[in-house]
Amino acid sequence: MTLIIVVMLVFSYVLIATGHLTGVNKAAIAMFLGTISWVVFVIWGDDFVQSQHAAEYAEWLAGEPSTSKTVKYFIYDKLFLNYVGRAAAIVMFLLATMSIIEILNNNGCFDFINEWIRTRNPKRLLWTITLATFLLSATLDNLATTMLMLVIMHNIVKSRSQRMLVGSAIVLAACSGGCFTVIGDCTGLLLWGDETVTATHFSTYLALPALLAWIVPTILINRELPGRLDIEWQVAPYRGDDTRLNRWQRVLMLFVAIGGLWFVPTFLSLTRLSPFLGALCVLSVLWVVNEAFNRKLMNADQMSQRRFPRVLQYGAIQQMLFVMGIMLGFGAVTETGVLTTIARWVESVIGNIWVIGALSTLLSSCVDMFTIAISDISIAQSLHGVTADSGDFAQNGAYWLIVAFSTGIGGSLLTVGSTSGIALMQMEHIRLGWYFRRIAPKILCGWLLGMLVLWLECTFGA
Repeated sequence: MTLIIVVMLVFSYVLIATGHLTGVNKAAIAMFLGTISWVVFVIWGDDFVQSQHAAEYAEWLAGEPSTSKTVKYFIYDKLFLNYVGRAAAIVMFLLATMSIIEILNNNGCFDFINEWIRTRNPKRLLWTITLATFLLSATLDNLATTMLMLVIMHNIVKSRSQRMLVGSAIVLAACSGGCFTVIGDCTGLLLWGDETVTATHFSTYLALPALLAWIVPTILINRELPGRLDIEWQVAPYRGDDTRLNRWQRVLMLFVAIGGLWFVPTFLSLTRLSPFLGALCVLSVLWVVNEAFNRKLMNADQMSQRRFPRVLQYGAIQQMLFVMGIMLGFGAVTETGVLTTIARWVESVIGNIWVIGALSTLLSSCVDMFTIAISDISIAQSLHGVTADSGDFAQNGAYWLIVAFSTGIGGSLLTVGSTSGIALMQMEHIRLGWYFRRIAPKILCGWLLGMLVLWLECTFGA
């Protein structure tokens, strides 16, 4: 049965990697993996429990006889709910950040970006829009940030060839910005929630590598842009029908949202509660501010007309379901005990964490960045765990930083490596071959420089 669960996991990886060819949604694959893996685990639960949790199960029985029913209750109470909680914490954080983005967007708080990037100079437009993407993705969801910037870019740049280059730079900036903070993407959230890293150490070590991974390829992309972009500036949207916020009110809402999310690491250190509670607290405060500013419009019919792209809402739901499915599926695999065997094999055959990082980058570009990240994290934790001792696998160890950086940048190496890349591919009809020839080598240069800086930091100290 362990072999069956592992085969299902591998087969799911193949389907996720070939989703752009088969048309099968990766969220559906992940959810199927997560449900069926636990069904198989429960059916043969007695064997798994006796082999992996015999002492804990005997203590839980407290002298009562073991039956198939008690085995199922033990799996549910002591094993299954643990993985549900880990996955739900990330999903709830994503839900909170997506809701924050929707409130900000509905009140025109992102209109400042349009004003900021208003230029026909290709260099200025490229750098301003990617800088905004880099900074926003460090706080908000990668997919939401990418889609927001792609929609802005798509509406002003009329040449498809120019949109392909600028859009690729946006995806890279989102992946780079998301990988250097613990709230920037799902991998950082997972590492932070498992207490394998601390927020300050994580950002201190990954800030410079992430900047290089964004700046170097963007410089190379900038050289391919023409001297003048084909741009058509549209009139700013009239927002008097659904919001009457003036500039200072919009700035205040941005401050509440962005500043509140940056306070989440402090919230965790003070309370030791899950980060999603801090994000929900920020959402609740922003919601109150929104209703206070728009109290005369709360019951207006126009308030139901949302300008938030439906494709973004649909993509966000898919992302949440994908994370839940993958984490549950890997939880079932972890409880079989096979990950320890795999970890020993990886350690004996590869052994070097930097080589593992390079392989993770390549795999992330072909499969999915979060899928490979949770694979690396789960395999390492099954053998080493997290200790206070020094070493590559201790808290704030080099291994966790390598995984976060490699999978984050690897997700932008090909368009199929992240949900943001797939969104770009669908919106601008980009072919994988074009991206591989024109963009991937540039991103690889930035990744190499970033890895070199990360190696120097981990070897000699930041």
